[in-house]
Amino acid sequence: MALTDFDLVLFGGSGDLAMRKLLPAMYARDVAKDLPPTARIICVGRHDWSNQDFLQTVEQMSRPHVKGVDEAQWARFTQRIEYVSVNASDVSTYGALVASLRTDEAITRVYYLATPPHLFAQICDNLKAVGLATANSRVVLEKPLGRDLASAKQINAEVGKVFSESQIYRIDHYLGKETVQNLLALRFGNILFEPLWRREWISDVQITIAEKLGVGNRMGYYDTSGALRDMLQNHLLQLLCIVAMEPPSSINPDDVRDSKLQVLRSLKRFTPTTLAQNIVRGQYRAGHVDGKAVPSYRDEPDAPQQSRTETFVAIKAEIDTWRWAGVPFYLRTGKRMADGLAEIVVRFKQIPHSIFNQPTSSFQPNSLVIRLQPDEGLSMNLMAKTPGDSMRLKQAELELDFREQFKAPRMDAYERLLLDVLRGQLTLFMRGDELEAAWEWVEPILNHWEQDDSAPIPYSAGTWGPAAASALIGRDGLQWREEALPED
Repeated sequence: MALTDFDLVLFGGSGDLAMRKLLPAMYARDVAKDLPPTARIICVGRHDWSNQDFLQTVEQMSRPHVKGVDEAQWARFTQRIEYVSVNASDVSTYGALVASLRTDEAITRVYYLATPPHLFAQICDNLKAVGLATANSRVVLEKPLGRDLASAKQINAEVGKVFSESQIYRIDHYLGKETVQNLLALRFGNILFEPLWRREWISDVQITIAEKLGVGNRMGYYDTSGALRDMLQNHLLQLLCIVAMEPPSSINPDDVRDSKLQVLRSLKRFTPTTLAQNIVRGQYRAGHVDGKAVPSYRDEPDAPQQSRTETFVAIKAEIDTWRWAGVPFYLRTGKRMADGLAEIVVRFKQIPHSIFNQPTSSFQPNSLVIRLQPDEGLSMNLMAKTPGDSMRLKQAELELDFREQFKAPRMDAYERLLLDVLRGQLTLFMRGDELEAAWEWVEPILNHWEQDDSAPIPYSAGTWGPAAASALIGRDGLQWREEALPED
């Protein structure tokens, strides 16, 4: 679908997200000739800069994040950019933004709020006050979308006073990844897996987002957030929804989001017992990552010395539906881990009986591995005969590498999601009731931790987290994928 003319307004336009992700994504789409010739990008910030001052900042801070810059194309792209100085919380400063926007009602206006969430309501109210919140406007909300259920409801209510639900795009960049959409294609574009995609055949599902990096320069945000709020409540739960949802009637936004919402509402609620048994929280200590010594979380710059913020969390979740009753879903995320990856592992049940001269216990259960990063692709692990005279079976892998299979240029998650916003396509964005349902399930964990005096379990940087995470899955007679990989 071709884009109509637009003004994209980036609040927080001089910030890290705009420089590292949003402007490079728009440049890539400009190179791909997706942007109308007169489309503009208006970057809003508090600095009293001239347009030339800002473009110099873009050159220094954003251009290094662009791959393969063509000088002529970059020059054309930067001509689209205009800087406007606005104090987001002061409506009297919005006159400059009003003056910079075109008045043609046929032009789509997108307001991207790459700001702290406490500014969301103020910005929306101020846009309405100066007449910029029109029927042809859209607003993009960047995470974190609240700290708990009450704050999420407040954000929904306050933004909802200005923009209708169909105008609100709550962004989760994991849903823009090619592999996540290929998971939809895998499930609902092929008959092969549907009869097997249920409790009778699936043993467990593991969803992991692991990072080698530490907190870096995000300590101010991260220590008040932690892994549960930063990663699990949004990214991991959204991936769980895609894996577990019932087939929607169509790919239309509300059909897909209705199916995802049903998963969130079907998650088994925690009890005092399961809060203690089915959740592991950890915090990294000093260790080695890629052979280099790295400090502990508490020794990172600006870290509180007695911080109890978790940098790792593993959870056993269950879904109370006919399809999934009794199937454990293990969600895991952490910083300073042994490897940097994001993957979904669907493990099928063991064969009931071996006809070979090998015990059933020597067989690796079949598994489907969906890799989101670093290398997007799918693999299916099967048992196959090894070459030679004897009938000996060993695990083999069927591999689909998206880069090799499809030679078309790859699209970054933010590129895809920005295009969807500009096209008015809501399928890959959370609806308000989805956001609240996710917080409703997570909030008992936060409350439990606040009442618990114990500190997160320490784990060495460069490992797969606390041993308690292995014990969590081990109680069910299972292992994390990296623990179950056969030796060469």
